[in-house]
Order: sequence, then C-alpha cells, then structure tokens
Amino acid sequence: MEMLNDALGHFTPLDLGAVVALVVAWAGVTLLIEHAPRRFPSTSNLMAQYRREWMVQFVTRDPRIFDSQIIGQLRQGTSFFASATLIAIGGTLAMLGEVERLIGLADDLMTGTAPVIVWEVKILLIVAFLTNAFLKFVWANRLFGYCAVVMAAVPNDPADPAAPPRAQKAAEINITAARGFNRGLRALYFALAAAAWLLGAWALLGAVGVTLMVLLRREFASLSRSVLMRPEGGDGQTR
Repeated sequence: MEMLNDALGHFTPLDLGAVVALVVAWAGVTLLIEHAPRRFPSTSNLMAQYRREWMVQFVTRDPRIFDSQIIGQLRQGTSFFASATLIAIGGTLAMLGEVERLIGLADDLMTGTAPVIVWEVKILLIVAFLTNAFLKFVWANRLFGYCAVVMAAVPNDPADPAAPPRAQKAAEINITAARGFNRGLRALYFALAAAAWLLGAWALLGAVGVTLMVLLRREFASLSRSVLMRPEGGDGQTR
C-alpha cells in the first residue's frame, strides 16, 4: 500500500484526471453505442438488425455456400486483429525493458524527466487496453465459430419447425460476436489514446477528445449509417 501511495505521489492531479477521463470515455461511449435510443440508433445497432435479417434469408437460401464464406471472412478478420494485438502487446511490454532509453528520448523532447515508475505505469496502461482488445477479439472469433456450427444445424427444409428458431439463435450469437469485435476495436482506439500520455496529461486529454469524436462520428454521423438509414420501398430497392 505504501508503494502504491508512493507511486501515485509522482503523478499530478491533472494526470489522474486525464486517466479517469480516458476510462470514463471508454466505458461511456460503449454504453452509448450499444444502448443508443431507438429513434437514433448507432451503426452497430443497425447492423445487428441486418444480421437478424441475414439469418431469416439464410433459412431459404439454397445453396448456403455464400453464408459459410461470410462467416469464414468474419473469423479471418477477428483472427487477424487478435494476432496483430498480441504482437502489439509484446512490443509494448518490450518497452518496459527500454525505459531508460525512453527517458533519454524524453530528455531531448521535454524539459524535466519523471521517475522510471511513472513511465512504467504509462506503458502498463497501454498494455491494459491492448490486453482487453486481445481478449475481445479471441472471444469474438470463438463466437463466430459457434455461430457457424449453429448455422450448420439449421435444417435444409425451410418448412422444418426447427429451422426458424435455430436461425434466430445463430443470429443472436452472430450479434454477440460482432459486439465483442467492436469492443475490441474501441479498446484499440483508446490504447492509441493512452499512448499520448507519454507526452503528458494534456496530450492524453486531447487524444481522448479526438478518439471520442472519431467513434461518435462513425457510429452516429457517418456515410455508412446514412445509407443504412435510407427507407426501403415495397419492392425491396433502396431509395
């Protein structure tokens, strides 16, 4: 406990406030995106509805090779990000062994230097977000695999009473996997924001603000969202 208090003593109130802002922004934007109002849904919410519609169409599609290819591509995407994040974690942890060199670089860029423990804490904050992202990507990959198995269990006969409920189960697992993947991406965004703390508390606050603007724009004001929100005519054509 004494060591913790000693470590915290090296940080200014501005540093602590910036870290709190980072964590609150990360948790808050996730809640807002995943629980957006029905009258103003996020892109993620809109895509969830299309994933449900996908499984409705899947029941009557013959053959279903197209659907299996999509699931395979989704799994490849999560595998790529999981692998890339694991490499990033290893590289960031390697920085802990080069803190002295990092401090030397900071001497050239900034006036005054902080103790080694300050730099270690800043690096560990980045690792924490990267680790969260890695775990989300791995779980999303596993869920997409579960979704593929449930889809394979859907009877080929659309009239089979087991077909619609199994397709609905596949849709919900698919949505849960996508939610985990999106959470992993957001953790990566905030890991990059956390890296700005190496330049100081004001840099971290600025990075948090930029990250929030990027995420909110992509979820609530992007071109892709406007396309998804376009009304559809009775003939199924987007107008």
